[in-house]
Amino acid sequence: MALVPIIMGSHKDLEHGRSIVEALAHLGVASELRVASAHKSVAHLLEVLAQYEADPQPKVYVTVAGRSNALSGVVDANVQAPVIACPPYSDRFGGADLYSSLRLPSQVAPAVVLEPAAAALLAAKMLALTDPALRQRVAALQQTVRAQIVADDSVVRGVAR
Repeated sequence: MALVPIIMGSHKDLEHGRSIVEALAHLGVASELRVASAHKSVAHLLEVLAQYEADPQPKVYVTVAGRSNALSGVVDANVQAPVIACPPYSDRFGGADLYSSLRLPSQVAPAVVLEPAAAALLAAKMLALTDPALRQRVAALQQTVRAQIVADDSVVRGVAR
C-alpha cells in the first residue's frame, strides 16, 4: 500500500496539512502528518526521513513549510521518492516567501504546488503510475470535475440567453 508522508515545518501548518490529508483520503490514499523543522530540529527530521526510507512501500512526500522553506530542499536531498512542496500562502509577506520554495539549489528538485488539493492529486497521480486501482480513482475524480464544468456551462448558457 502506498503512503504520503506530509511533513510540516511546525504545528501552525496543521490546517494546511489536514486539507491535504482530506483530499488524499477522498482518493483512498493513506497519509501521515508529521512535524519536523529543517531549521529547528534537523536531527529529528533526518530521523523521521530515515524511518520512512527504510520502509519499501511506494511513497510521495509532501512538505508544508512557509517563510524560508528549507524543509522541502532538505527532504528532497535525503529521500529517493518524489517530494511535493505545498507551502501555505501568507499575506504577511505579499507572496515573497514563496520564492524560497521556487529557487532551490541544483540537484534538489521538489515540485511546487500551492493548493493543498492539487498537491494531493499530484501525489496520487505519481503513485498511480504503478497502481491501476488508484489510476481508476484519479480518472473518476477527473471525470466528475469535467462533468461539473459541463453542467456549469449549461447553467451559464441558460442564464445568459
